[in-house]
Amino acid sequence: MLKITFLFALLLTIKTSFSQFDGAAETIGSNAISQDDLKIISWAINCSIQRGFQDVADLSLGFASYGDSSMAIGFASVSGLVSLGDGGSAVLRFSNPISNGEGFDFAVFENSFSDDFLELAFVEVSSDGINFHRFPATCNMQNDTQIGAFDNMGDPTKINNLAGKYRAGFGTPFDLQELANTNGLNINAVTHVKVIDVVGSINPLFASFDINNNAINDPYPTAFASGGFDLDGVGVINEQTNQTTKISANSEFSIFPNPKNSGESFTLICADKIKEIVLYDVTGQIAFTGSETQFKSAEFQTGIYFLKVKTEKGNYQTKVSII
Repeated sequence: MLKITFLFALLLTIKTSFSQFDGAAETIGSNAISQDDLKIISWAINCSIQRGFQDVADLSLGFASYGDSSMAIGFASVSGLVSLGDGGSAVLRFSNPISNGEGFDFAVFENSFSDDFLELAFVEVSSDGINFHRFPATCNMQNDTQIGAFDNMGDPTKINNLAGKYRAGFGTPFDLQELANTNGLNINAVTHVKVIDVVGSINPLFASFDINNNAINDPYPTAFASGGFDLDGVGVINEQTNQTTKISANSEFSIFPNPKNSGESFTLICADKIKEIVLYDVTGQIAFTGSETQFKSAEFQTGIYFLKVKTEKGNYQTKVSII
């Protein structure tokens, strides 16, 4: 009997030591989505924030305050970021509803400086802005020893369906198919995404728990104005009206110069007849529309823009920069 018990314990130890999920960004098999990935066709255009405390165990410190809601709008790594604080949340809206397509449908970006300093967040979606439904999150990291405020102890291979799994510049993707048949949710018309900071304390009084009721262990306490999950942006991969063809190395589409100096003209080369050109700024607002293969943008501010080109045979999209 003793041998059997020992063998069971050994097998359990071996099983839990294995990597359950994909690893860090740019490692083999990783699902991380680069902020420059051409699969991303749009970004959030509106964000509202509910701040959490700097330290949920010491309310006298007040709320997190770094950044503001505008910094979660548009492209990641462009307009800054907003810190949610312990248990704080952000609700984001989009120009078109997110839809359930092939593979992942959207990605959430955080600003971690490394592959193992990971501040995490739950992700929920809604089709009406009122009723939200959470992706089933799993965290199999140890929860016996508290990860400190500056400890690099995170392990992406033990984390699933929690935003913040990857370092800055790489988003955590989510697949709406996982929420198919959820009452009150239309996975082909998701209008809102909610990001909710995980309180990383392993103290049961304050802890956040995954779907298996495991306390989620992440850096805690982060009792600063910039405490908690730092939201950098939410990029959309599949949307309800999406007819966009992603640009690839074999695409018969190009734009130059890119980047360009203010006052110069953009020139488009496209094998198909262009019907419409739409240029969006980082907030998702339309900065220019037209149909000519050459257009000036001297009146535009410097920065990154998002270009969509509609043709008779399909659509194209890419980022352009004005310097």
